[in-house]
Amino acid sequence: MKMSVRRSGTFLLQTSPHSHLVASSRFRSLTTETKQGDYPSPTQTQLPKDQKLTDIVDEICKITRTKPRWENTLLSQYPSFNFSDPNFFLLYLNHQNNSFLSLRFLHWLSSHCSFSPDQSSCNVLFDALVDAEACKAAKSLLDYPGFTPKPASLESYIRCLINGGMVEDALDVFVTLKKVGFLPSVSTFNASLLACLKVGRTDLVWTLYERMLESGIVASIDVETVGYLIKAFCAENKVFNGYELLRQVLDKGLCPDNTVFNSLIAGFCKERQYTRVSEILHIMIAMKCNPDIYTYQEVINGLFKRKNAEGFRVFNDLKDRGYFPDRVMYTTVIKGLCDIGLLGEARKLWFEMIQKGLVPNEYTYNVMVYGYFKIGDLVEARKLYEDMCGRGYSENAVSYTTMISGLCLHGRTDEALSLFREMSEKGVACDLIIYNSLIKGLCQKGKLVKATDLLNELLVKGLEPSVSSFTPLIKRLCEVGDTEGAMRLLKDMHDRHLEPIAGTHDYIIIGLCKEGNFVQGMEWLLNMLSWKLKPKEQTFEHLIDSLLQEDRLDDILVVLDLMFREGYRLKESIIHSLVCKFSKENLHLPNLCLEELV
Repeated sequence: MKMSVRRSGTFLLQTSPHSHLVASSRFRSLTTETKQGDYPSPTQTQLPKDQKLTDIVDEICKITRTKPRWENTLLSQYPSFNFSDPNFFLLYLNHQNNSFLSLRFLHWLSSHCSFSPDQSSCNVLFDALVDAEACKAAKSLLDYPGFTPKPASLESYIRCLINGGMVEDALDVFVTLKKVGFLPSVSTFNASLLACLKVGRTDLVWTLYERMLESGIVASIDVETVGYLIKAFCAENKVFNGYELLRQVLDKGLCPDNTVFNSLIAGFCKERQYTRVSEILHIMIAMKCNPDIYTYQEVINGLFKRKNAEGFRVFNDLKDRGYFPDRVMYTTVIKGLCDIGLLGEARKLWFEMIQKGLVPNEYTYNVMVYGYFKIGDLVEARKLYEDMCGRGYSENAVSYTTMISGLCLHGRTDEALSLFREMSEKGVACDLIIYNSLIKGLCQKGKLVKATDLLNELLVKGLEPSVSSFTPLIKRLCEVGDTEGAMRLLKDMHDRHLEPIAGTHDYIIIGLCKEGNFVQGMEWLLNMLSWKLKPKEQTFEHLIDSLLQEDRLDDILVVLDLMFREGYRLKESIIHSLVCKFSKENLHLPNLCLEELV
């Protein structure tokens, strides 16, 4: 199948007989004989027949295998021996039969004996390191002057790199192979595309695909390649582009696997395009690519995000049709039900899955615990948490986060802080979510000093703060009349390239009004509007009330005009105050009459 894909715009597909190329991996052992034409192995190389040399090699192998810090004494043990003989190193490789020790020995030879390994020695060792999935060690061997692995070895090295997550290094090897005119197999390209997706580097997916096009391999590109491109589109939130590519593939009679459809379904659920989700399900059935339990899990998860019970209906329908949900599916539905407040139904499913032999895991427990917290049932939440710990699930960051967040949700900050200290005592690392939950809870309880201490603590520990780390503190500082301190925190956010939510600016304006600093409050309001941010209705009301107290009637007219432009209406109490004030001053209101106020 010939194909040219751009990241946005038109997609072109032309059919040609396609074949699935089976990955061919080459594994060499230091003890196996090489085929004719390969580099010489130690058994093929003409080595001295002197048994004394063989005995010395055996002794050196044993020393480097068993004696610590042998590098400091080996030369003195064999003062007359020629360590720089290339045949000796080949013999050493054969006798040692350990690629890691052999590499260490090679580094020692090069630095202490002026040894320059030949191509054969490097090839043997490089292939052994690649076979052992030691990609970093193999990479260090490439630094030896004049050593260039064989193209087939480099292709195996690509697979070694992607298995180790070193996708950028793998792309560099593709460039090297292109320079020597060697074309890797489609399966190697596909494995690399998949590795790029796994580490979230969709930019490298497109770079690699361009390399495929440049190499002329397009005629051999199979449906697996197309599937990875569709997944890359979905990962970049370009699900409609992925869908367009899918339609073209289907028109050619090809059908990707279920994981590709699942990616599109998840993407459309995220975009709330549920008509498209239904369409994809029908396509799967028509192409005899029956949706599996994972496909429906994406559908159900997406439906629950709409905050209604439609996902629960689909789940029950699946059971009626003979599907057997697994623990992940049950957990997904239980979480969805807890999120929409149907804890009773979630509880029924909890016991149903246990009855079916599906033991709840730690994540399922935490979902239910937080569900109880959301409805305010702290007793059941604590009881279930203790049950989870009693069943052998370790108290880790996830479970502590659930409990601390739930307790802070209901103002139980003392208990939350007690768990927080318990974490440190047990050596459980605190993450940013825990710090943010505590900061928010403490600010709501008015414990500003402790909340500020926690912000400083997370910075000292090297955690990168988020918007949620600063917002509660800024709000509380404005409420207690320390707007200047709030502004310092806001500046700190900007310095860290954190964009505050619109409400943060509302807190500042209201705080300035409470301090009687209405002029700066007016300036801040105008800045908000210039930044295309919509102030809250109460922000306008606080500013009008502050201006009324200072008889700033002209400024009030400006604020009223801005308020009406944003679509807000005045409360009756404010209208009464305005009418009284303007009547008392016996003013005629230009462009603003009583009827407009009402």
